[in-house]
Order: sequence, then C-alpha cells, then structure tokens
Amino acid sequence: MNQPTFCQCQLLKKLAFVIFILTSFLTSALVCSGAEEIERSIDEIMSSMTLEQKIGQMVQGNITHVTADDVARYYLGSVLNGGGSWPNKRKDSSIYDWLDLADEYYKASIDTTAGGAGIPIIWGTDAVHGHNNVKGATLFPHNVGLGAMQDSDLVESIAQATAREVAVTGLDWVFAPTIAIAKDLRWGRAYESYSDNSRLVGEYSSAMIRGLQGLPGALKDPDRVIATAKHFIGDGGTMKGVDQGDTQLNLADLLEVHGAGYRSAIEAGTQTIMASFNSWNGDKIHGNRQLLTEVLKQDMEFDGFVVGDWDGHGQVAGCTNASCPKAIIAGIDMFMVPKQWKKFLSNTIRQVRAGEVPMARIDDAVRRILRVKIKAGLFSKGPPSERLLAGNSGLLGSEEHRAIARNAVRDSIVLLKNNGRILPLRGKKNILIGGDGSDNIAKQSGGWTLSWQGNKNSNEDFPGATSIFQGLKLAIEEVGGSVAHAKGDSWQSDFTPDIAVVVFGEDPYAEGVGDREDLLFCDQNSENLRLVSKLREQNIPIVSVMLTGRPLMVNSHINRSDAFVVAWLPGSEGGGVADVLVADATGKPRFDFTGKLPFPWPNTEKNLENPDLPVSSILFERGFGRDYEDDSEVSRNLSTVACERKELKPLIIFNGITRNPFTAYIAESVDNVLAISGSETTLPSGSLSVTTVDGELQEDSRRVSWSGVGESRFFWQASSILDWRDYLDQDGALSVTFMIEKHPEGSVQQELDCGISCSGTFEMGPTFKAVPKGQWVRSAVPLRCLAKAGADLSQIRAPFVLKTEKKFSITIKDLRVATDLPKNALLQCD
Repeated sequence: MNQPTFCQCQLLKKLAFVIFILTSFLTSALVCSGAEEIERSIDEIMSSMTLEQKIGQMVQGNITHVTADDVARYYLGSVLNGGGSWPNKRKDSSIYDWLDLADEYYKASIDTTAGGAGIPIIWGTDAVHGHNNVKGATLFPHNVGLGAMQDSDLVESIAQATAREVAVTGLDWVFAPTIAIAKDLRWGRAYESYSDNSRLVGEYSSAMIRGLQGLPGALKDPDRVIATAKHFIGDGGTMKGVDQGDTQLNLADLLEVHGAGYRSAIEAGTQTIMASFNSWNGDKIHGNRQLLTEVLKQDMEFDGFVVGDWDGHGQVAGCTNASCPKAIIAGIDMFMVPKQWKKFLSNTIRQVRAGEVPMARIDDAVRRILRVKIKAGLFSKGPPSERLLAGNSGLLGSEEHRAIARNAVRDSIVLLKNNGRILPLRGKKNILIGGDGSDNIAKQSGGWTLSWQGNKNSNEDFPGATSIFQGLKLAIEEVGGSVAHAKGDSWQSDFTPDIAVVVFGEDPYAEGVGDREDLLFCDQNSENLRLVSKLREQNIPIVSVMLTGRPLMVNSHINRSDAFVVAWLPGSEGGGVADVLVADATGKPRFDFTGKLPFPWPNTEKNLENPDLPVSSILFERGFGRDYEDDSEVSRNLSTVACERKELKPLIIFNGITRNPFTAYIAESVDNVLAISGSETTLPSGSLSVTTVDGELQEDSRRVSWSGVGESRFFWQASSILDWRDYLDQDGALSVTFMIEKHPEGSVQQELDCGISCSGTFEMGPTFKAVPKGQWVRSAVPLRCLAKAGADLSQIRAPFVLKTEKKFSITIKDLRVATDLPKNALLQCD
C-alpha cells in the first residue's frame, strides 16, 4: 500500500479538524436542545403539582420507616436504605427481595388514582466500596486503598462494576463517591478519603462519576446509576479530626483545599451532591446559604440537587429533625429524614403557607429533583424488576468484577519494610499464617459492609469472597510450600515454620465510633501479641500484614517484623494480597509492589507541640512505597510508645456498636439464646425484642423491650474470661447510659455472670421506676457492690445481664466499666 504524501497528510488533518468542529457543534446543539426539552417537561409537570406533592418530592425516608402506601399517600420523592437497613430487615435478603421492594415503591409513586403526580421515586444506597449492603456483592478496597493505587482508570472500572451490581437490584442512586480530604487521621472516616492530595482526589472524583453515570447523555443506560459527590464541604478538615466537628478556614482556603473534588465532579456531570454534617467556622453546613447556594449552585454552576445527610438538618441552630426552614432556604433540596419524615412534611407545608419558606425556593428544589429524575430516565425505564440488568444474578459478584477488585487489592498494598528481602515468599517452605485478621473477611472489609459499622459479620456472610489466609494458602501450596494456620498463639506441634505471616489491625468501624484521641495503635487482641512474642522467641521471621483504614503509629510492630505490609481494607478479594506476597514457581515475584502511601505515615501518636493539630513527625512521606528492587533496610530500633497506660482507661462494651470481645444476646433459657443481629431481633415467644434505634447519632442505641409474657434476659457476653480486679482496686463501676421508654411493672435485676453458681445481682427496678421517661440518664453500679453480692471479678463471662418477667422497655446508648465516673451517677449498696 502506498504511503500518503506530506500534502495528503495535511489535507487529512484539516478534514479531521473540520469533522471534529462539526461534531462538537452538533453535540452541543443536541445537548442544548435536550436541556430545553427537559425544562419544558419540568414546567408541564410542576404546573399541575400541589404544594403537598412538591414538598413530598423533597423528602427521603428510610425503608424501615416507609411503606409503599406511605409513598402513594404522601407523594414521597425518595427512599434510602441506611447502613444496616435491608428489605424485610434481613441481612441475607436476596436480589429479588430488593427488586420486590423497589417495585412496590415505584408502583406506588406512579399511581395517580388517588391524586398522585405520577413521579417515579428514586432509591438511594450507600454503595461506597461496591454494592456493600447486598450479600454476595463484590467488595472493592475502601477509598484509602484506592488512593494508594494512583490509577484513575482502575477507579473508573470499579465504579462501572459497582453501577452494574446496583442495577441488578433495581436501585437508581448511590451515595458515592466520598471526596473528602482527610487532614487529621484521627477522623473516623479517614478510610473514606482517597488521599490528602487534592490533585489525586480531583482525578478520582471525575473518574468515579464517569464510571457510575457514564459520559453526558449515558445516564439513562441500564448499566448506569446516579452518583453523589459528598460531603460538601470540609468534612475531612475538622479540628482534631472530630466527626461532624468544625472546620476552621477562610473561604478561599476551604475551597482550595477541600473543593477540588467538587469542581471535578461537577465538570464530570454529577447529578447530586450531599451536604456535610460538619460546621464551617461554627456554622453547620446544612444551614449555610453562602456555601450551598452562592458557592455551590451559583459560582460552581451546579444544576443538580443537594441532598442532606442523615437528619443533618436537625443539627442546624434552631432546627429539629422534624423542622428546619433555615436549611431549605440555605439550599438543601432533598431532606434525608429517616424516621420523622411525616412531621417534617407537615411542618414544611405549614411553614410555606405561613410565608416562612418562600415558594420560589420550593419550586427551585423540586425543579432540580425532577431534572435529575428525567436525565436518569426514570420516567421511561419502567418498574425496577423489568429493567435490562434487573435480577441478573450472574453480575452480582461476577468473576469479571471480582477480577477488577483483586487487581485493585494487589495494586493498593504498600510495602514499608523488607529487611533481608524476606519477601516474596518462595519455594517449598513451611509458612505459618496467623493473626485475627488472617481468616476474617469482615475485618479485611471494614465498615460500611453489610451493616453500617461492619461489625458482627462472619465469613459465611460473604459467599464467593476470599480471606487473606485462603488466598495465601492456595498460592503457597501451588508452588510446593506447606501452610499451617495458627489458632491464637498455637499451631500444630509437628509443623516447624520457616516464616510466619501475621495479619492484624483495626476492627471494623464507621463514623463517630471510629474517631480516635491519638494515632497509637494498641492491638486489642492479646492473642496477636502472644503469637508475635512466641515467634520472636523462636527466631521465626515475621511478615506483618496490617489491615487499617488509616496510617497509624505502629513503630513497635514494625520493629518486631522482618517485613511490614499495609493492606488497608481490601474487601472481598483477599487473594490479591497473595498475588504480591508469594513468588511463582521460579522464585520470581508474580506481581511487584506498586502501591504508594496516600497519606504520610506517622512517627508519633500525636502532635507533640500542639495535640489539637495533626501529627507532624512523619516516618514515611506520602508517596512512599517500596518495590522488590529496593534492598534498603529499616531500623529495628524505631522510637516507640508503650500501649500500657498508668491510668485505667474506660473499657467500652457498647457505644453505638458492640465492641470486641463482646457479643449481645437475648435468651429465655440456656437452650434458647439468640445473638443480636440486624435492626431487630426477637425471641420466638415474643417475650423480648431488641431494636436498633437512633439516640443522638444514627443507629447508636438499642431499644430492649419485654412484653411481660415470661422471664427473659438481655446481656453482653465476652468471648473469653475477663479480669476486672484492677478496676475494682481503683473503685471502678459498671456504667450504663439509658432512656426509659416504659417503666417496669415489676422487679428488674442487673447481674454480672462469672460462671456456674457465680454471679452478682443488683436490683434496678426502683432506679428505673424513678427515672422520668424520655430522658437520657447515666447510672453506675460500683464493682464493689457486685463483688459484695457474690461476683468473682477475676472470671467475668457476662458483665451485664438485665432480666425481668414484667413489661418494661429501655433504650441503651452506652455501657462501660470506668474509674472516673461522677459521684451522682453511682448507685449505693451499703
């Protein structure tokens, strides 16, 4: 074939340029034409809407508190499934359970027989690392791990896979991506931040939006969902890293540091943006018109709608969860009111009629919501169960999606230390694998996994997933090695390890619960510590694999390790860790380490000059990460801080989540015991039920209700024997923060169980009867009172048992043993 001449090449280039200009013009014209058509459609819809229908579009309730009849009667515009909310209140709900409920809501929303406006409802879900509320879905690494990849193309692929899996269940809208810039790693949501590098967050923001929504015009496609950029703005910049705290910056710095992801998201076409819980210089974002309207909608030209966070409007000064005209005026378009949405509706209607809220603001909010619904094709897609991908079980957790997740895992893990080039694991060696994170898919997946906090899950809850142990075992045995799994600090006597891999780290958590006072990691699992000590005594080389949502001060762990790997929170595909740690049959790495730190790694537990500020002493800078070519070594004498404290810190049993090593149960007899799971657990007889409720924060409390049909008990039990004699010596007490819902009709006993024929019992009936209903109260039983009543505090099994046979209802928010309790909280036994 003859090659074109220079002149021919120039002519072709000019022709291509002309075609490009014409195509751009036509595309622009079509977009403009489409936009005009959308606005005309909105005008037509709104012209016949009543005030009640308009306000209904602005309200989003949680599925546990909204029925299909409610949707039809109150014209609701949206529902959500908050963390730990599933169809039929079942964590194991099937694809078809999700579709059935989505169909019910959809059909109710378009029903015009009772005067409805016929506007399809939109269902939002927290799909923050895959479709993580649905059993069997692919779980991708949390954002902190994605930040370590530094690969926006892979991020876009993850978003595409997530959108497909969400579409399988018939949902339309995801509350992702989180584009926070975490500045203080004490923040409990730091793992939801890609990095403290604004440039990377900006790149990832647009990649996630493209992956979820597609390019402009593609949002109607069956494999796309509506995205949400969140949380606007400054959620990662609060003082001391306090969740929902105060970000103290001038406007220019706020936008420069925390606004990059929003500019990218808007350019990529994000249809919704979620307001943040935090304050800006003391003013709650949900009520800040300057930021929500002047900056976001006017200056940034965002034409989608702003959705509030979980009752976030209720934190605005002068507002409650059921009423907040200030937030409407400020620019919130859709209100997330999980429970009190009916009161919010009626109050808002009254406020508009009274002139407290301008009708123009209501019309603007409804127009924005309808604009998004039309762009997403909700008026033409039909019932959720009839959409193209609906019910396609082969897509949920598919091999293709799991391969993407596994790729993300191996590209995200970071090598901090590899003394003596102990990695990769080679040849026919005996490899011991241990640590409480080694065969624990829940721990490696972190918060926002099946439930809000990600706790109380077992490997059986993750069909198709692979633990780190399973992945390592398969890879090691493929090249002729042998594997043993340590149980605690023990392993089979006939197995002599050449190398040990110890997997440890943070237990799952989400916001609020995950906040820390400092960055010192103190392993709460004593068996991990005993295992490492035993290995060091026997001179067995140690490869430490840390599961964590953030960099932490772990110098003592690094000192004890020959190699140290940060795996972040990898999700369901633990095999990705083995891909990098285990060599092939020739002894060469199958994959090299490419992950780089998305945040600096601390060398101290706090800022030694000003504890209010983030840590300033850095061990490894952001961007650090070794590969197998790096033969430099790390000192075994890094400075350390002892975890042992002179004072006894409070031992928290429950404060929003049940802490390890405890589990909550209800029981009627020894043979009839149920572990608390999901949003509600009830004994078969109906004598006792426990429900997850909102106290001061989302789902931070448990309501325990006795029906009066027979004696039953509610209790927290430890997985191993506890010794509280140190707390006894320092005048400790068992403290419970509670609210009485219904006064007891008889005796209520609080008991500490220490084994067969061993217990200490304290009568609480009079105390509970004397407390007014509906008020939070803290009371504490001194440990000496329980010891005096017969409890052996050296062998505690169940530290808190509450039992009665009469009608009684109590909500519990916090349970702990502590030594610094106020005297007016202490009950007397003398």
